[in-house]
Amino acid sequence: MEAGEVVTLIGTNGAGKTTTLRTLSGLLKPVGGQIRFEGKSLRKIPAHKIVSLGLAHSPEGRHIFPRMTIEENLLLGAFLRKDTAGIAKDVQRAYDLFPILGERRKQAAGTLSGGEQQMLAMGRALMSQPKLLMLDEPSMGLSPIMMQKIMATIAELKAQGTTILLVEQNAQAALALADHGHVLEIGKIVLSGTGRDLLHDESVRKAYLGED
Repeated sequence: MEAGEVVTLIGTNGAGKTTTLRTLSGLLKPVGGQIRFEGKSLRKIPAHKIVSLGLAHSPEGRHIFPRMTIEENLLLGAFLRKDTAGIAKDVQRAYDLFPILGERRKQAAGTLSGGEQQMLAMGRALMSQPKLLMLDEPSMGLSPIMMQKIMATIAELKAQGTTILLVEQNAQAALALADHGHVLEIGKIVLSGTGRDLLHDESVRKAYLGED
């Protein structure tokens, strides 16, 4: 990946998309090969230190802290930072991106809808000021309207220069946003190209876009 790009991984359930992100973020350890970020090997670096290098992971299923407030959840995303003024600025940035979170900042996160929890998970990941933001299934289980809001926010982050690795079951929405995409099948990349090229690839359209 290059800085400022959006790259997407698409594939069926079990292809290895979530496993890839969990390995990049240090939650799983690879049995072979290398993972390099800005020229540095990540293989033996623990997850919390990987965050400090600039990788942030918004996981599948959101995993927000339900009994804590929205604002407390966001502040946890900045647990490695000491710049109080910068943290406050980034909390406000999250509220600018997701106004509903700002309106409910003192509300317990567990009372939010699924779409609002996804907004919170993304906002929390951004609080570490990542060089690479990894999003795992951000539209999973959301209504079409909420999915459109999440995708619009990803497009806005892209416009702001955020580098994003996107795993998304909605292949059409993901490829429409992506600079580049990779198709995974059982842990192997079987097809790569620009988002536009994959969106118009006949095999991709048949297998992942539901077209005959």
